Amino acid sequence: MNSELVPFNGMLPALLGEARRRRVAMSLAFAFIALTALAIGVLWPKKYEASTAILAQESSIITPLMEGAASTTGNKNRAGIARDVIFSRKVMNEILVTGGWMATHPSPIEKDRLIEGIKARTRVQTARDNLITITYFDSDPKRAFEVTRQLAHLFISESLASKQRESHDAYDFINSQVEAYRQKLTDAEGKLKAYRDANADARPGSEADTDARISQLRTQIENTRMDLMEKRSQAAALDSQLSGESEVNAVQTTEGIYQTQLAVLQGQLDKLLLTYTDQYPDVIRIRHQMDDLRRQLAQSNQRKQSAMLAGTPMPLDNSVQMNPLYQQMKMQLSTARGDVAATAARIGASESMLQSELERSRRIASSENVTSELTRDYNVNRDVYQDLLKRRENARVSMNLDDEQRGLTFLIQNPAVMPLTPSGLRFMHFGLAGLALALAVPFGLLFTLVRFDPRVRSVWQLERATGMTVLASVPFYPSPQDRQRSHLHNTLLVLIVAGVVAVYLILFLLKLRGLA
Repeated sequence: MNSELVPFNGMLPALLGEARRRRVAMSLAFAFIALTALAIGVLWPKKYEASTAILAQESSIITPLMEGAASTTGNKNRAGIARDVIFSRKVMNEILVTGGWMATHPSPIEKDRLIEGIKARTRVQTARDNLITITYFDSDPKRAFEVTRQLAHLFISESLASKQRESHDAYDFINSQVEAYRQKLTDAEGKLKAYRDANADARPGSEADTDARISQLRTQIENTRMDLMEKRSQAAALDSQLSGESEVNAVQTTEGIYQTQLAVLQGQLDKLLLTYTDQYPDVIRIRHQMDDLRRQLAQSNQRKQSAMLAGTPMPLDNSVQMNPLYQQMKMQLSTARGDVAATAARIGASESMLQSELERSRRIASSENVTSELTRDYNVNRDVYQDLLKRRENARVSMNLDDEQRGLTFLIQNPAVMPLTPSGLRFMHFGLAGLALALAVPFGLLFTLVRFDPRVRSVWQLERATGMTVLASVPFYPSPQDRQRSHLHNTLLVLIVAGVVAVYLILFLLKLRGLA
């Protein structure tokens, strides 16, 4: 036994010899592998693939016009949304009808199995953020086309319906919140109004009015006190001056009075006579007055003489002349004392009003906490209500956009087409692979046998194993039986190879003509 491997330059004769000797087995192996691959190719299910591309458009000419007034209902995870929509139970039931699977009235378990199979044969991808590709393969090209087209249609319709439901739900929710906060705002306003009606000091501006009134009264009291001090000083000064004046200015008799009046009239008469004649009316009037005074003076003297002759006492006939300055100062002092009393009374009234305003200020301060809390609740509800009104209008515009399909829209960029040729491994691939494998496997086994077989197959192996030189070799001479057997083997080889080739040609022609 030789444990050394046969060198490559000495393997060709051995390979030819072994191939000649084992040609029937190799042809049978060739036929088996080739026909097996061909049978697998015939039985291999065909895979017809159809795809469609959907473009999700988020922006349009109306988008910048409605910016800030409406919100588009969209989501960046397009692939996730597409899978959720396409693989939903509602869509899958529609696909079962479209694909014809419901014609056999499958049971619920069979329906679930069919749905799982459809999901396994469906692939959803996003080439970009807004381009969705739906791919479906099936053994029936028409069903693959119809299912793919229906998937795109259902995805678009369900997505738009979902968007509409979402916008309607958002509007309904915001509208319900608007009504709720409107009621809260009305209640808060009613509570604040009722509290202000019940508490006059809690009305708006009461605190400012009270503070202004208190400041005004304090200023008024200070000014009045200064005025009172001034009037008291004036009254004291008048009282001091009045104590130094005499009430009576002079005492005169009746005769003295008449003489004084006559002297005054005489002076007036002399002054008139310098200008006018004796017939001037004023001259005549003054002379009559003087005559009257002389008669009154004569009568007074006559009464005095009669009284003296009769021995009766003389009545006092004196005239007291009061001091006019004293009388004026006394009136001023009385007026000043009245002003002092009035000013003091005004100070008392102002102080009373000040105390009333201070008490009112304390009441306002005590009610300020309640008013502040009610006002704060009212302002919060009002702000939230106004914000919700704006949001409701935005939601209304968004809802109208979705109803009219003016927001997020879907466009079939690449519609599904009927697949004409199957995708993946086809019959031709199996045939060519079977021929290649049918040639490679027998020759590979033959090469392995010759390469690792320990038997001596050449002179070189013998010389190397024995260390001696081979002088001559005896060739093989076949007998008639050997020739007959060799001829039979050759015939079988040709028939087997020809049969395999014929089967391949027939099946390929049938495939080309569409009969198989």
